[in-house]
Amino acid sequence: MGSRITSPEDAAARTAPPMRSQITAPVAKMALSSRIVGRGDASFDGAVNIRVETSGLTTPPIVTGKVPAVGSMITEGKALLEITGRPVIGLAGVLPMYRTLTPGSKGPDVLQLEQTLDRLGLDPGTVDDEYDTDTSRAVERLYEKAGYDAPEPDGRLTQAVDAAKAQVDTARNRLRQARAQLDAAKDANVRDTSVQQGAVDDAEENLVDAQEADGEAKFKASTPLPVSEIAYVKTLPRRVDEVKVERGGTVDGVVMSASGASLVVTLKVDAQTAQRLKAGMAATLDLGEGTPIAAKVRRITKNGNQYDVVVAPNRLTPSQLALLRDANVRVTIPVRSTSGKVLAVPVAALSSGSDGGSRVEVLRNGEADLVPVIVGLSADGFAQVAPKGNAELSEGEQVVVGR
Repeated sequence: MGSRITSPEDAAARTAPPMRSQITAPVAKMALSSRIVGRGDASFDGAVNIRVETSGLTTPPIVTGKVPAVGSMITEGKALLEITGRPVIGLAGVLPMYRTLTPGSKGPDVLQLEQTLDRLGLDPGTVDDEYDTDTSRAVERLYEKAGYDAPEPDGRLTQAVDAAKAQVDTARNRLRQARAQLDAAKDANVRDTSVQQGAVDDAEENLVDAQEADGEAKFKASTPLPVSEIAYVKTLPRRVDEVKVERGGTVDGVVMSASGASLVVTLKVDAQTAQRLKAGMAATLDLGEGTPIAAKVRRITKNGNQYDVVVAPNRLTPSQLALLRDANVRVTIPVRSTSGKVLAVPVAALSSGSDGGSRVEVLRNGEADLVPVIVGLSADGFAQVAPKGNAELSEGEQVVVGR
């Protein structure tokens, strides 16, 4: 029993903590990269609402066909919908269609139309702000390319053309009669034919006036562009996100929403983080499967108290596109990096000297040696260091990170 009895002093000695020792880590040589990591939601870029102005229609705006499916693409110059049997053609432009354009119309909307027609290779003539005969013919080619008949002019304008043509025919007949009377007077050796000549001159002037009126009537009756048959969207092509109408239904403003054809990932950051980012920075997208996808920061916009960072992949395979669609994605954006491998120590190894400079404690031959250092980039718990002045620090040496 005596061999099993322990004094309080012995028990305390056996359970006492060991002598404190220094915790060290080696000086490493590595490439450091400071980065911002977060998660963002994938979506198609730049959603917009597409509306059709139907105030110019004389019948109810009933959807009769071409209703797109969600996920389909809207391309420029093609019908994105049919209303009362007529197409609504999608064109790229920032100014909405707000009136029917007819020959003789002038304004910035005409200029935008002619710029669009010219870009599509439809030859609107001189690109200016006036809707002329060349513009009208280019509009006809636009409809032909889309697979539809060109719009018809107002019935009153075609009636005016018929009336003007009749006036030309009448003026031409009167000129024929006046010339015949002048010729008859000359054949009869009438000395004074001034009356007959005056009648011919008047008839010729009347014919010129009638022909000019006929030309003007035909110009006004050339192909118009109805306000209800064009929908301008800022950029095309776009992907249909939501359809707000159905066949047989009535159009009332917005008919669909569409986003850009390119898929992007949007993550939210605070103001301090946003200041470290700029458009064009490289990034990577990681779904947790396979190789990360290379990307770039497209834009940074303020959204309330936060900032939206929009990141676009450089290139996507069909399988990657399928995985990314509507997914929540890990995004990594390097903001600084060292040029190659550098000396690095754990951040915990750094301390401040009496002069305010940084230093590390290096164990050499069992003794601690304080080495002043210049600190560079910090990332992932490590800091880039370089010995200051004549001090020395080498890869593999042990630095104290705790006790």
